[in-house]
Amino acid sequence: MKKLLSLVLSVLMLLGIGAAAFAEDADVSAFKIAAPGGAPALALATLAVENPDNYTFVAAEAISAEFANNASDFIIAPLNAGAKLYKMGKSTYKLGAVVSWGNLYFASQRENFTLEDMNGAAITLFGENTINASIALYVLEANGIEPASVEYLAGAANTQSLLLSDENAIVLTAEPALTAAKIKNEKITGIAVNDLYKNATGNDGFTQAALFIRAETIENAPEAVNAYLKLAEEAANKCTSDPDAVAEAAVALEIMPNAKVAKTALPNCAIRYMSAPDAREQIETTANIDLTQFGGEVPADDFYYGAE
Repeated sequence: MKKLLSLVLSVLMLLGIGAAAFAEDADVSAFKIAAPGGAPALALATLAVENPDNYTFVAAEAISAEFANNASDFIIAPLNAGAKLYKMGKSTYKLGAVVSWGNLYFASQRENFTLEDMNGAAITLFGENTINASIALYVLEANGIEPASVEYLAGAANTQSLLLSDENAIVLTAEPALTAAKIKNEKITGIAVNDLYKNATGNDGFTQAALFIRAETIENAPEAVNAYLKLAEEAANKCTSDPDAVAEAAVALEIMPNAKVAKTALPNCAIRYMSAPDAREQIETTANIDLTQFGGEVPADDFYYGAE
């Protein structure tokens, strides 16, 4: 009986090793990946620079169309946008992992700029009726700050222009725009939204951008999907372990304007990989700040790839 049990265990071990090896050797070379051309794309930069024909970088406002096209195997996009489209039945893409945890900053040229300077002041945000604006307003309220007024501009590039032109302005901006602005004007200082978010929730950043997987790709190539997710995790981890390589790749791919901005901004972009099931609690914390951005409720079980 012991010999039989030993034989069974040996066979199972061999099968396990074989399955793992197959997963590692799975062909990911045909996968097509789409991402916005901003900070979240840094998570895959070292992969993209090796196979640039497989990667498409588009303007942030065009990323929702990638879900509708249903052509890319993987998409990096705002997590709330992917969740909302999935809930509405306008996307088959499931959540693979969270890769970006917030690159937002309040910034000003004001001397010794502090959080208290925003109390009773006029501030300018970007992206009205977006999750970024909702998070910004939430952290201010949670930290006891009540602005006198809130105005909106279209994007971080717009608030960056205001930041550079008006020495009294207080704006919401994002990396790498903040770093580029600081290089032009050393008087500019920033307050990380993530620091304020942690004060309010205890979490190190909000679930900002994610890696999504097309349902057909999951069905047709499950081993290759898992192999690519492993590569994506390794690439995202390089943002911390090998920032020089990521910065060089970002410049080569024109994700970042130059090496100086890339190397300075990268640590402030909060890029790290967390699988969908592991990130679920933090996703729901972010979603509950403004459920309208997630389609009215937290994502359902079937949205999470790899959930039991």
